[in-house]
Amino acid sequence: MHVKAEFCRRSMLGRQGVNPMGPLRFVVCLLFVLSACATIEVGRQFDLASFESKVQRGMTTQAEVRDWLGAPAGAGMSVESNGERFEQWTYYHVEARPPGMTDARLKILQIKFDQRGFVRAYNWSGEGR
Repeated sequence: MHVKAEFCRRSMLGRQGVNPMGPLRFVVCLLFVLSACATIEVGRQFDLASFESKVQRGMTTQAEVRDWLGAPAGAGMSVESNGERFEQWTYYHVEARPPGMTDARLKILQIKFDQRGFVRAYNWSGEGR
């Protein structure tokens, strides 16, 4: 952090004592240094325990799931080995701190709907509980 701060300080000064781009460089450097402390979030937070307490296979509709979780981050088709097709919705949430992202937390929920729009199955992974 000391090296970044020194670079930022030197960017403020030119050979003549004042650098016209100095303030802009200083702001960019400051944002860079502060971003190392920020948390990055991607996707929408969702409560898996709440979802599991409400969902009922064959009875819960797409409208109910949308009401509980909001619009899915992704939607597509899932084809089983027997040829059966399901509409599949995906929800995810990632939370991490740069620069290393070593403490990243990820959770994914995938929900399959039958042709009538009822929940047929779901699976989740990551830190959902």
